[in-house]
Amino acid sequence: MAKKKAKKDKGRMAAVICRLLGCIILIVVIGALLPITLPHYMGYEIFNVVSGSMEPDIPVGSIIYVKPVEPETIEKNDVIAFKTGGTIVTHRVVGNHQVEGYMTTKGDANKQEDLGEVLYANIIGKVVRHVPYLGQLMWILSSNVGKALMMTLALCGALLNILATRLHIQWKERQQEAGLLPKKKKR
Repeated sequence: MAKKKAKKDKGRMAAVICRLLGCIILIVVIGALLPITLPHYMGYEIFNVVSGSMEPDIPVGSIIYVKPVEPETIEKNDVIAFKTGGTIVTHRVVGNHQVEGYMTTKGDANKQEDLGEVLYANIIGKVVRHVPYLGQLMWILSSNVGKALMMTLALCGALLNILATRLHIQWKERQQEAGLLPKKKKR
């Protein structure tokens, strides 16, 4: 009798394991995507730091969250993101020349100020937060391979949950046939 009960519990255990694995996979997928998608809905721009000009404060591979602000509100020592020559640069403000409509900036790791002035029109916003290493994850997930990986993992998580439901139904039916659970009443 003990062997028979243990055998019947394997179906339920398989359902629990599938449900647990499916949920863990879905949580990992959602957890990996939240830091790079949710801030967009809160008005932030997100960028990956690829150069060491702001080290050690903002290391290479960090992700930065940039909040659009009025250039006049930016103060000395604020870190900003701006467009220059087709790229996005993140540097510290050395001076905000409000009358002329430009800023002077400098990378923390650079010895001298940047050569060019940053026009107000080229300012994306103020860096309000950075997270080391998350930029590398963003880079991977935004690639075609990363997107395919996330879609595959999400599909696996969903399929494991569907399988868990089917296994649980089969286990329940076997338990009812064996008289261990009351049978469903027909309506």
